[in-house]
Amino acid sequence: MPARKTSTTWYYIAKFVFWISGWKLGEIRNPEIKKSMMIAAPHTSNWDLIMARAAFYLMDVDVRFTVKKEWTEHWLLGGMVRAVGALPVDRSKNNSLVDGMVKLFEQHEELVILITPEGTRAYQPRWRRGYYFAALGANVPIRLGYLDYKNKEAGIGEAVYPTGDYAADEEKIKAFYRTKTGRFPQKGIR
Repeated sequence: MPARKTSTTWYYIAKFVFWISGWKLGEIRNPEIKKSMMIAAPHTSNWDLIMARAAFYLMDVDVRFTVKKEWTEHWLLGGMVRAVGALPVDRSKNNSLVDGMVKLFEQHEELVILITPEGTRAYQPRWRRGYYFAALGANVPIRLGYLDYKNKEAGIGEAVYPTGDYAADEEKIKAFYRTKTGRFPQKGIR
């Protein structure tokens, strides 16, 4: 059996968070994929970060997320931010976050970058497209991480491989998320 990517401490903290809140893990599709963009949706509450992070620790999926490099340089907070999965991106060298993510995929054998394409916890009819073009540019699939508050379940749906037809691929992705309920359903995907 391969070693866990998640430290034992984080694993047991996540297990406690799920136990105390009554949550469970749902399906985990395509666990063999080692490089991907991971969507976290629907994103309607600050609690989403806690529940999603706990779920990924329990699933042993080493998700990372991009932050400005300055967030990782503070002597105390920088270490904490890196410990929960932050990947520093130097925006002074290249203002394109999409290009920065493509470069990160090129530099790593295994990498799962977590994003929230809604970009906000409020209802957002138009998603930010950077995740899609980063996945397309890096030739990696988009995995569908979800939090379903109605069923108190977290999981990962079937991977979507970007075809270059953004509208069609986005509709496929959003159709999946319409079956999941955010903490505040009125702010979710319609």
